[in-house]
Amino acid sequence: MDLHGSTVEFRNVKRTFGTVKALDDFSLTIKPGELVTLLGPSGCGKTTALRILAGIDKEHEGIVEIDGKDMSQVPANKRNIGMVFQAYSLFPNMTAIENVAYGLRVRGVDSHKREARARELLDLVGLSTQADRRPTQLSGGQQQRVALARALAIEPSVLLLDEPLSALDAQVRAQLREEIRRIQSTIGISTLFVTHDQEEAMAISDRVGVMNKGVLEQIDEPGKLYNKPRTPFVAGFVGLTNYIPAVMDSKSTVLVLNQVLDVSDHSAEAKKGEEVRALVRPEELQVDKANDGSTVITKSFLGPVTRLGIDVGSPALIYAELTSKEARKFDTGDNVKLSINSDSVMIEYV
Repeated sequence: MDLHGSTVEFRNVKRTFGTVKALDDFSLTIKPGELVTLLGPSGCGKTTALRILAGIDKEHEGIVEIDGKDMSQVPANKRNIGMVFQAYSLFPNMTAIENVAYGLRVRGVDSHKREARARELLDLVGLSTQADRRPTQLSGGQQQRVALARALAIEPSVLLLDEPLSALDAQVRAQLREEIRRIQSTIGISTLFVTHDQEEAMAISDRVGVMNKGVLEQIDEPGKLYNKPRTPFVAGFVGLTNYIPAVMDSKSTVLVLNQVLDVSDHSAEAKKGEEVRALVRPEELQVDKANDGSTVITKSFLGPVTRLGIDVGSPALIYAELTSKEARKFDTGDNVKLSINSDSVMIEYV
């Protein structure tokens, strides 16, 4: 089953709830067959964008198009969109195959065709042997697979996934997100995925958009988003970031951990001597033994890497991540020296 990917476009979309700007001049293009994830904290506007695309909610300003067609006057049931929610919303009195075939039955597809398509979808999601089971006889992960198959059975132009994995335990969630990506890639459907889980977003997306207070702060490929965040909010929300007290050495350099580094964020110029915070990833920190100075307070084994929590005298611990082999030479209580393996850092004004 191959679906033709559609182009989805939000142009300058605004949506308010009272005085709250849920979406503030929101623009986004999803290319045919692309999986784009909107990532951000609760209340950032990501679900509002999804609901507007689905036709469940309505924009106050701006345009939403699918394949160049303005959706503003198209009701939700005419948009040919498949949706999967956090709650599985399966019919408890129907079997898995009956749930998958339901949308086809509503559309008047004859019984032989809808059964064949439902079995094809159940096979695609790995549940062909559970076709005759009711939802209560399926695990949470299996129920979500049925919900995904049901959303795809109508051959939608676009697939929307609203926090579909958040009700599942960690191991099942990790397995199912890979399955969703495999299925999405196999059938080539344009997909908008909404989550607050950064690991989930980074693992399966072609591009990730980070939202904050209704604004799309950055959208990029996962690697670029992590390595080249454009704003302090993105740097702080995606991955672990240290906020290290620093002082501006000039308009374009900063003194941090006794190193003078270039400032990679030139959105505003600070004055020499002004106190700022340098944003540094844990893996960018080098740790060396020392006779005095900073102290290793915590040591957390994370498999391939080990995270050291180091007291440098600032309000919070600074975290450094080393390969677990390299970290063997450090123990809690050890004195260490920290340095930054980078020519530049992003700064945040305090």
